[in-house]
Amino acid sequence: MMAAANINEQQAESAFSTQSVIFDELYSGNTIINYKRERVRDHVLRLLAPGSSILELNSGTGEDALFFANRGHTVHATDISEGMQQELKRKVALNGLDQYVSTEKCSYTQLHKLNNAGPYDHIFSNFAGLNCTGELDKVLASFNGLLKPGGTATLVILPKFCFWETLMLFKGKFRTAFRRLFSSNGAKAHIEGVYFKCWYYNPSFIIKNLGDKFSVVGLEGLCSIVPPSYIEGFAEKHPKAYQFLKNKEDQLKATRPWMYIGDYYIISLKKK
Repeated sequence: MMAAANINEQQAESAFSTQSVIFDELYSGNTIINYKRERVRDHVLRLLAPGSSILELNSGTGEDALFFANRGHTVHATDISEGMQQELKRKVALNGLDQYVSTEKCSYTQLHKLNNAGPYDHIFSNFAGLNCTGELDKVLASFNGLLKPGGTATLVILPKFCFWETLMLFKGKFRTAFRRLFSSNGAKAHIEGVYFKCWYYNPSFIIKNLGDKFSVVGLEGLCSIVPPSYIEGFAEKHPKAYQFLKNKEDQLKATRPWMYIGDYYIISLKKK
């Protein structure tokens, strides 16, 4: 199990390092991706006191780290991908944010080895980076020691059921429609021609593994009514429909069933 987990991490690291130099260019112009970023950031900002310290997991090219740093928070941005870390460092230097953003190459399954172990006010992981491990329980077990009393964590995770993916049944794409439900041993994903596995986790898994030391302070669906960003060009081709669906999601994001059936969910928990 340990060897397989390490191999999967190495494959994911290779894939994201390869994509790092074009990552921002690929996704910056996508209206729905920008909507998702705005939703996640607004959610996190509601939890942060001025000048908070943040440990970011799977920080990628640093788009979120720079956002929070520009608002006076300090961010220790970690990622397993050397390519992503190099791009992040370049952007930090370019924006003169060295005093606000520090970096460290580290797997989130090895957080006990962090050089900068905090404790922090907030732990943050965006856009399903944590779905790249079958050992999420190990990651979550690290949170208690890394957070200050009263500290919070916000995770953006792919659940086991997505409303929009089930609609692929009507296009005859049965594998896509059911890939989350039947993926207990991991589902194949690929980026830049490199294959690795990802796993899907419902909110109950996060809550159970953080146990009675944490309480839920926020849970909302993301792209449960708005189409996922991989339906390319939807917002640009159908602006009125997109705005209607966006307004509905903003109203219903924290209600049943929408908080559970999105492409992602945003969950925040507070250390007791």
